[in-house]
Amino acid sequence: MTKSVLLAFILLTSRVVWAQNAENKDVAAIRRVMDEQIQAWDKGDMRAFMEGYWRSDSLRFIGSKGIVYGWQPTLERYQKNYPDAASRGTLRFDILRVELIGKDAAFVIGRFHLARPQVGDASGHFTLLWRKISGKWRIVVDHTS
Repeated sequence: MTKSVLLAFILLTSRVVWAQNAENKDVAAIRRVMDEQIQAWDKGDMRAFMEGYWRSDSLRFIGSKGIVYGWQPTLERYQKNYPDAASRGTLRFDILRVELIGKDAAFVIGRFHLARPQVGDASGHFTLLWRKISGKWRIVVDHTS
């Protein structure tokens, strides 16, 4: 193997390893945000739960009753639909797939489950479009059903 071929191989291998490490860090950061959301939800802190979302009027939440536009209206939707501990229950996410679709974009597919002994459990699926904004991963589109 010539020196130039060996050098090219080393550079290519280094780039692949670097890309995998960056991807692993981004996936871990997204999972960390979702873990923080679970903790906030279970405490009844909807504002902290919403920290995982893009604080923008361009945020979109798509649910069974249509589309909600904006961070504040999405917060108000959560507050209205889950006003107390009985309706909120305990949240669990099962992340089925995290796919980085660019250096600052990711797509997450998963399931949620609300354990609510007093009013009945709720569960469904979600797809989340994430963007890395100012160095932080935030949900920019949430489709939950």
